[in-house]
Amino acid sequence: MQRRDKLTYMILASVVVLGLTLLMVNVDAQARIAFVSDRDGNAEIYVMDADGGNQQRLTNNRHGDASPSWSPDGKRIAFISDRDGHVNIRDSPNYEIYVMDADGGNQLNLTNDPHNDKSPSWSPDGQRIAFVSIRDGNQDIYVMDADGDNQRRLTHHDRSDMDPSWSPDGKRIAFTSGRDINAEIYVMDADGGNQQNLTNHPDADRSPSWSPNGKRIAFVSNRTRDLNPDIFVMDADGSNPRNLTNHPEDEENPAWLNPVLSVSPADKTFTIWGQLKQINR
Repeated sequence: MQRRDKLTYMILASVVVLGLTLLMVNVDAQARIAFVSDRDGNAEIYVMDADGGNQQRLTNNRHGDASPSWSPDGKRIAFISDRDGHVNIRDSPNYEIYVMDADGGNQLNLTNDPHNDKSPSWSPDGQRIAFVSIRDGNQDIYVMDADGDNQRRLTHHDRSDMDPSWSPDGKRIAFTSGRDINAEIYVMDADGGNQQNLTNHPDADRSPSWSPNGKRIAFVSNRTRDLNPDIFVMDADGSNPRNLTNHPEDEENPAWLNPVLSVSPADKTFTIWGQLKQINR
């Protein structure tokens, strides 16, 4: 009986390992990078394979397109554009948030507001987009459904809020705020409630980015001895901040890598131990 169990285990393990290998190969083969280039005369959104091959232009108009952000399922790209031709209250190009299919088709204006909207950030389930707008007099964080409906303001402060970053479970949003004179990292519930200062430091902290397991937040801070920006990380409750880069030159824009297996559906989590895999529901 033990030999039979061992044989069954080995067969199951082999099948799982083969399946994981195929999954990783398939995901890697489909990996794409969206980017902005002015190679054709103005800023447009392009896409390419992860190795730099198959570069394709997705947007094509005489106005600027920028800030591409992939939906979690990889089927759509949110971006900003000033193609409506309007100027905002500051007499500068008015940026709106658009969305398009991953091949550049079906480009739609989601915000359609006379004030600047920018920094689109998809929720992990792809159902919502957080963004930054000055439509109510100062720079605040808003959220809307992925089709542009139900736009609502999450922060209400006379200082600027920016850099929204969703937690992996979609329940919280970290952001940068200037409400304490200098920039600090805050976190709030996805509905805007329970806003809390995580960093509370006399030097500037900004650009939060969640770890894939939601337990830590990377950020940029000027709290170093030479006041140059460095990359820090802290626990999700703001405790245990520590400097990761500690370099005399400027360090900016931390972004956590989500592992290959994070392509699993939002309601499932892959856990691997030994040679076997379990799906936690």
